[in-house]
Amino acid sequence: MTDQPARSTRQHRRPPGRRRRTALGALFGLLLIGVVAGTGLALDRQDRTSSGERANATALPFDPPSADVLRASPHLVFAHYFTPYPLSLDNQAASRDYYTRNYLTPQGEQGKHAAYGGLLRDRPEPVTPSTGNWQLANLEREVRTARDAGIDGFTVDLLSLTGPNRDRVDLLLRAAHRVDPGFRIVLMPDMTSLHTDPRTLADQLAELAAAPAAYRLADGRLVVSPFKAEAQDPAWWNQVTARLRQHGVGTALVPVFLNFRANAERFAPISHAFSSWGNRSYVRQDNVPGDIRLAHSLGKKWMQAVSVQDARPNQGVYDEAGNTATLRSTWNHAISDGADWVQLTTWNDYSEGSQFAPSLHNGHTYLDISSYYLTRFKTGAWPRIVRDTVYVTSRVQFTGGGGVQQARLMRPRAGTAAPRDQVELLTFLTAPASVTARVGSAPHAYRAPVGVNAHALPLSPGITQVVARRAGDTAAAVTTRYPARRTATVQDLQYYGVSSGR
Repeated sequence: MTDQPARSTRQHRRPPGRRRRTALGALFGLLLIGVVAGTGLALDRQDRTSSGERANATALPFDPPSADVLRASPHLVFAHYFTPYPLSLDNQAASRDYYTRNYLTPQGEQGKHAAYGGLLRDRPEPVTPSTGNWQLANLEREVRTARDAGIDGFTVDLLSLTGPNRDRVDLLLRAAHRVDPGFRIVLMPDMTSLHTDPRTLADQLAELAAAPAAYRLADGRLVVSPFKAEAQDPAWWNQVTARLRQHGVGTALVPVFLNFRANAERFAPISHAFSSWGNRSYVRQDNVPGDIRLAHSLGKKWMQAVSVQDARPNQGVYDEAGNTATLRSTWNHAISDGADWVQLTTWNDYSEGSQFAPSLHNGHTYLDISSYYLTRFKTGAWPRIVRDTVYVTSRVQFTGGGGVQQARLMRPRAGTAAPRDQVELLTFLTAPASVTARVGSAPHAYRAPVGVNAHALPLSPGITQVVARRAGDTAAAVTTRYPARRTATVQDLQYYGVSSGR
């Protein structure tokens, strides 16, 4: 097809690891519950309302510090940018663009993804088609969105050294510098898809390093953070850094491992910092304190993975994230265990269902929640809650639901938390409040405390409506946009999110 964008075929990360780029996912809007017409209306509405940038401040439960305050912190937060999924692939209206025609339906791309229901389950928040250099404009928009959430920069996944994905890396470097010279791009060679020699890789990195947005330490060294660094041995990486020196580029290597413990000591002599891709279930974070202690004992900084969830239809596997439990757990570990940097995994890898970026099904929910923990990580103090806010997360189908019409289904990853069918109300309150919720037809009521509180309720078919009241007045109210169904034609086990603040 002439309009088919290039995609990688790599396979990713350790058990929550990464992806096979040839496919993952399905579903478009409400396709999973068979409401195609309703989905189209949702997309048309998104087209109309997302053309302007909405300010963060009044949407959040707290007043975020200024960018200067956040950037003065030695603790850095990057978001992993995956080039195959920019805001738009063809500058078409969302109701008929490439995501809609080919990624969010089992019939897309001549049915090549039909066995697992289609390539994706969610998509970037739709944008209005524009004139001029629309690809650059959309990347600038993503940089602004990340910056306004307090993020310092992107770790950009370098999937290939030529072609559309490489072109987007060049454009992203340009967009970052145009929007905000303080927003940095960390070059991340992806060693699951790059099959090259040290000289060629170094020459390409040197070319990218010429961009002002390429992240350098205060001493001028270029930060290079290879994904699955252990795919090559330290001697191989020494050849890369030696060749970069011939280009006049000093290097600070920050390897991201799939198996950190097995590689820490042998990579220590050549590394500035360490990281692990981590995992995506809240019950599997016990190794984090030990990993950070080991990195620090070897004299290295630590970049901690913080994540929302992970669901991969074409690999037939998903992690049980426990609504926002994984998000809160990974952030709390980064804060309490002494991480130096954080990598949000990921900004926009929709094929793994791991996106923080504003999306059709989640809006800004996960990015807004993350901003609260980011502020604590960077400033050392929990921000004061000044606006009552309720976040609701739930699946739109039951984990054991019927009616799915696809040959290959996702199963829980070995060692993940037990699958659960729950709605979570995550409240940020200025004072205690009475919360009433109707989950489908089931009523619930409880007293929520001041501050941050997660309250789980059984999932029921239908939409969820939540109201927090204090002294008879409504403090916050929110209704989910997508109903839960007991049967669905396409399996979708991602958690959807909605906020009372937006």
